[in-house]
Amino acid sequence: MRSSTWHALGNTYVVVERGDNGALDATGARELSRDADGVLEVVSSRQDEIEIAIWNADGSQAELSGNGTRIAAAWLAERTGARSITVLVGKREVWTRVLENGELEQALGEFDVGRPEFLDGVTFVPVSVGNPHAVVLGDPPEIERLGPFLETHSRFPNRTNVQVVRVDGPGEVTARVWERGVGETPSSGTSAVAVAAATHGAGDVLVHFPGGDLRVRLESGCAYLTGPAERVG
Repeated sequence: MRSSTWHALGNTYVVVERGDNGALDATGARELSRDADGVLEVVSSRQDEIEIAIWNADGSQAELSGNGTRIAAAWLAERTGARSITVLVGKREVWTRVLENGELEQALGEFDVGRPEFLDGVTFVPVSVGNPHAVVLGDPPEIERLGPFLETHSRFPNRTNVQVVRVDGPGEVTARVWERGVGETPSSGTSAVAVAAATHGAGDVLVHFPGGDLRVRLESGCAYLTGPAERVG
């Protein structure tokens, strides 16, 4: 399989094209991940459309990844020169536009914010962005304790992504992320949407991660995400 390595604010994926031997399996995904956070398997591609499967570092599959779909779009744009790209993953179509500054703007689709829940001393807000999230309002370094605790709690039979977020002011938050099947990552696109939705509900939100900033716009129940994606190898 031909491969290249890409990152979005430190969240690293290996991009591979599906070969003649068929689809990846969990073992193959773990081997390809190495020091990366996961693998983006290119199922098919043409001038302005790409279909991918997203694999976590532990060999499990993810329903959606904001950073991963942005990387897939950047990968295709490098190949074909397309400036408007549709990324297909599972049941979602993520429309992506390459901006003049090289960043990419994505329409990630619908999100849903649940009622706050209390679990073994921890209050969190469940959010769905096509994949599951548990957002805790608190001190971001607490992710090291709360991330593994909530990810594998029986409340989440299929596990969950976890964020601990501090609201810095109107339209601005700081967060750290524990990704399901990976552990802590420097940034996460769907996590940016989840924390923006849980803390603001609508409007423009700047999300600060250890790896850098992502810009989220929440409008009419749909999420839009803007940030970089770059090849590193």
